[in-house]
Amino acid sequence: MTEKWTLDPSGHEVTFKNKTFWGLATVRGVFRTVHAEGVVADDGTAEGTVTVDSASLDTRLAKRDEHLRSADFFDVRRHPTFTFAAEHVAPVAPDSSEVRVRGTLTVRDVVKPLTFVAHADRQGDSVTLTATIPYVRADFGMTWNQLGMMAGKGEIGVKLRFTQQG
Repeated sequence: MTEKWTLDPSGHEVTFKNKTFWGLATVRGVFRTVHAEGVVADDGTAEGTVTVDSASLDTRLAKRDEHLRSADFFDVRRHPTFTFAAEHVAPVAPDSSEVRVRGTLTVRDVVKPLTFVAHADRQGDSVTLTATIPYVRADFGMTWNQLGMMAGKGEIGVKLRFTQQG
């Protein structure tokens, strides 16, 4: 029997950070609107989907947010969301709080395989997954880099709290 889990709307954080100004500063932002759901099988493995509203990006600087939403970066008019489809989530070892997550990340219609380790904290009828995931902007067609001031690599941070559905 599989168990259905959904994202707790008050228990998530999807962030990004990217070095800029030739490595002297770090741009940080958060995506405010995130939806997710998944299922856990009897054997403890899981699968699911996380969908992020690209336009919900907030770096606390409106002009920068507008540029990041433009065709130079997320191109939210043509690609309003990006998704991660977790095809297989399983404990790294028996009784481990770490899980290996394998799936595909789709940004701007570019699909890339992605595997990472997340920390799973189960408490009662909820589980919180946290991870830091490296990315390369150019892999997803985000190549704008005026005067070479932006690093090509960055990090996505996720904290997703799921609750079990009846």
